[in-house]
Amino acid sequence: MIDTYRHKGMRKALVKALEQRGIKDRKILAAINNIPRHWFLDSSFLEYAYEDKPFPIGSGQTISQPYTVARQTELLMVENNMKVLEIGTGSGYQACVLGELGAKVFTVERQKKLYLKTKKFLQQFPYRIKAFYSDGNKGLPAFAPFDRIIITAAAPEIPQPLIDQLKPNGILLLPLGLGNVQQMVRIKKLPDGTIETEQFGNYSFVPMLKNKAND
Repeated sequence: MIDTYRHKGMRKALVKALEQRGIKDRKILAAINNIPRHWFLDSSFLEYAYEDKPFPIGSGQTISQPYTVARQTELLMVENNMKVLEIGTGSGYQACVLGELGAKVFTVERQKKLYLKTKKFLQQFPYRIKAFYSDGNKGLPAFAPFDRIIITAAAPEIPQPLIDQLKPNGILLLPLGLGNVQQMVRIKKLPDGTIETEQFGNYSFVPMLKNKAND
């Protein structure tokens, strides 16, 4: 995998653009600067990899635009060594950003072809990432509880199993709603099991699908 001076220059320009859009967390900006986004895209998108746009990655899925990745990561408030569950592995880019921040990442993908491709690809990185082929609505109860859970697809409702798998004071972040536009919602699970919710504006994600089987 090649990472040229030109690619590095384009990443620096992307980071500057993200700063101008309001991303303030220096660790997240550094992570995006350190991870070659063009490695996660088909070669036909190589010239556009550092534009702040989503791109198709196959199986009807997309790699989110860098601002969305940075903003979701910022809202998730990840700290070193936290256990993070990601619902929707996709290209693996978000998982690598979380890994770069020091998180132990458990990531779930329900598209079999995409899962097999990305799981193999992620083995080339030094991060602590475990990939699973499963229905994200059910989470990963065998590895729970988690400090943080992030959903990278539009959820029509808040999956209760994911709330159940959060630690006390844990955070679940998801784009919530049907249709083309969702509301970014951050849910904090209080020690008594109740939840607090906050909203952070409109986003557009591909839909979160039910059931594991989609080979």
